[in-house]
Amino acid sequence: MTMPETSAPTAETAAEPVGGTVGAEVLRPHAEDAFADELAALAAADDRPRPARWRLSPWAVATYLLGGTLPDGTVITPKYVGPRRIIEVAVTTLATDRALLLLGVPGTAKTWVSEHLAAAVSGDSTLLVQGTAGTPEEAIRYGWNYAQLLAHGPSRDALVSSPVMRAMAEGMTARVEELTRIPADVQDSLITILSEKTLPVPELGQEIQAVRGFNVIATANDRDRGINDLSSALRRRFNTVVLPLPATAEAEVDIVSRRVDQIGRSLDLPGGLEGIAEIRRVVTVFRELRDGVTADGRTKIKSPSGTLSTAEAISVVTNGLALAAHFGDGVLRPGDVASGILGAVVRDPAADRVIWQEYVETVVRERDGWKDFYRACREAGA
Repeated sequence: MTMPETSAPTAETAAEPVGGTVGAEVLRPHAEDAFADELAALAAADDRPRPARWRLSPWAVATYLLGGTLPDGTVITPKYVGPRRIIEVAVTTLATDRALLLLGVPGTAKTWVSEHLAAAVSGDSTLLVQGTAGTPEEAIRYGWNYAQLLAHGPSRDALVSSPVMRAMAEGMTARVEELTRIPADVQDSLITILSEKTLPVPELGQEIQAVRGFNVIATANDRDRGINDLSSALRRRFNTVVLPLPATAEAEVDIVSRRVDQIGRSLDLPGGLEGIAEIRRVVTVFRELRDGVTADGRTKIKSPSGTLSTAEAISVVTNGLALAAHFGDGVLRPGDVASGILGAVVRDPAADRVIWQEYVETVVRERDGWKDFYRACREAGA
């Protein structure tokens, strides 16, 4: 049999992944790429007033986040499942000159909401500053090309714009993730930017003035209080919107199912809906351990040290689907999620293991229809 001829990659094709990878090959496309069809349909149907340099009106941005059906029949999938008013307040904030701070415990979709808001408002969610303990001031203000600086001295050509500076100059939305993890003195470099809408460049005797459309979305984990608390001066520059944990088990199951289905399709895993019973079980376990009481309210239980967030539930189910796909029959079963739940619950090997074993023996063991899950938990913890 003759094998089909293949041509050697040219310089252009060999270099293609560096400048931009084919959409189907990207593991996690940016929001504006993954949902480009929905954004285009919304833009075409959107006849409402739009703030300066916004791609969509505030109504269309909220519809993109919350989901709906357009007059032409296009279905907009929900990106956020929760109180509608939260998204409306967040979008309205961005339409003013106030910056937006999304606050909440880990796993409440702060980053997810931030990315989709930026994608819908500016068409670009990539102007991002990732907050860490080592984030320098240059990441928020600007840096220098030192080769140019040494050769020619300070100049605009030697200036390296930060994502925030680019957003100011282009009227875009900048994102700052994990704001409270950034050192306090670096955080405060945002004060002048947010209050005066100006970024001084004293080395050049110039300043960058924000054009209309510029704004900042920051996220912060309220479990991080005391690490690098925001100064009162900086906090006043933000309108704070608190993202809560899902109010009901059904809402959380819906969120987990949707995200697992999206992630599973990108990884060629079997559909999450086939394992809806196990998804519901994972959510039930996480909610009971978080709340310190069983779903029926009859039995009080101890809560472990971890957050057991919705994001962690998504991770547990996704890993379980991978186990089912590669080492099982493709159907999500108790044994596929038990070890993942154990890993999520037991963060403190001493205290959390005792709490988990007590929960397994007093709650899981006695619950109707959970015998297979009980055996899987015993095997995982053996």
